Amino acid sequence: MPFIPHTQEDVQTMLASIGANSIDNLFDEIPPALKSGGLKGVPPGLSEMEISRLMLERAETDGRYLNFIGAGAYEHHIPAAVWQIATRGEFYSSYTPYQAEASQGTLQLLYEYQTIMASLTGMDVSNASMYDGASALAEAALMAVRSHKSSRRILIPSTVHPVYRSVVRAIVRNQGIDVVELPYCKASGQTLAEALDEFGKEEFAALVIPQPNFFGVLEEVDTLTDWAHSKNALAIGVVNPMALAILTPPGEWGEKGADVAVGEGQPLGIPLSSGGPYFGFMACKQALVRQMPGRIIGRTTDQDGRSGFVLTLQAREQHIRRSKATSNICTNQGLMVTAATIYLALMGPEGLRRTAAQSHANTLSLLEKLETLKGVKRLFNGSLFHEIVVSLPAPAGEIMHALESRGILGGLDLEGYYPELGHAMLVCATETKTSEDLDKYAGQLRGVLENS
Repeated sequence: MPFIPHTQEDVQTMLASIGANSIDNLFDEIPPALKSGGLKGVPPGLSEMEISRLMLERAETDGRYLNFIGAGAYEHHIPAAVWQIATRGEFYSSYTPYQAEASQGTLQLLYEYQTIMASLTGMDVSNASMYDGASALAEAALMAVRSHKSSRRILIPSTVHPVYRSVVRAIVRNQGIDVVELPYCKASGQTLAEALDEFGKEEFAALVIPQPNFFGVLEEVDTLTDWAHSKNALAIGVVNPMALAILTPPGEWGEKGADVAVGEGQPLGIPLSSGGPYFGFMACKQALVRQMPGRIIGRTTDQDGRSGFVLTLQAREQHIRRSKATSNICTNQGLMVTAATIYLALMGPEGLRRTAAQSHANTLSLLEKLETLKGVKRLFNGSLFHEIVVSLPAPAGEIMHALESRGILGGLDLEGYYPELGHAMLVCATETKTSEDLDKYAGQLRGVLENS
């Protein structure tokens, strides 16, 4: 389909109506020296068949790899129906216009998405999504400061994804908000309650609680949540939505549950796609709903008793009163949310549970195989979901480079993020990995170590 649907006759009719001889006449006030002229270095256009062949050839030069990298973006099986449905015309350009009620289909989908995410997280309400997990965490920190009023400090464990921590600082630092990091236990890879003791007399707006954390380790979420509430701070859960299929949801942590739950929605039917686009999710308790950025869709009935969907709350007010907006996020990631909603509806609670359980089982099986290799050992003894940190006898970067030459993406080198761990690598196995895949990884890693 052409990007510009006008025929030459259409163009000439429009030009004649405004008294112009050509399109170039519309821009005759631009000095010739400022015009770029033709596109240099751009080859002639190709046909659809030719461009398909070219892109296929280029894709094949990248090779096909067995992927064991996680670190916030995970390779899960996506049923073919998900994107077959999501890319239908009525969904593909989904966006809530400013006269939102005119788009009942989009509103219904967002309403169903919010209902599913509120159920999955155990929270009272969900918004219509965020940019990504990292910016969602930053927005949660801002929510906490607005809610707390007397403190502009956020307590965040160093076991939170390092990119998330970086994004949070970048967003809040110019608003006079202080981000204080908590150390982790070198044995378990968790944030221990004892580490909070030195902060007991200080005032914080919130404590961030990852589950699982960046090391793949499960945190003592009940203890951490209750500690936050005992100090009049909010508890902000940063969660993997796939893990919630088998773990306690944030809304049930401790005696009162977490106050806000955020995370990255990519595991829910979104392909890795070289890093995006993904989407972030945010849910909270009813008491904080007025502090939550983004849109909330509601269900109602019209004067004739017919069911319909409406834009119930839009706390951001960006396009109306920008200076008074709760947040100046631009829009929800509509297409990604569409795919996630379809994925969740197709999988259902049992499908999600089986996917999470198989991912957990595969990771334990992979760990068992890797620990038989000389010089490879598990670094933390805390319980895990589907990622592990292993210590290696040589620099992780060198080993992963060697594995890549053998067709395997072995994991994430942690030396740049956590240099104190030495030669450490974060490894992930999801339900997509077969026993043959796990054997191949262990066998190739053995060969690399024997030759190093």
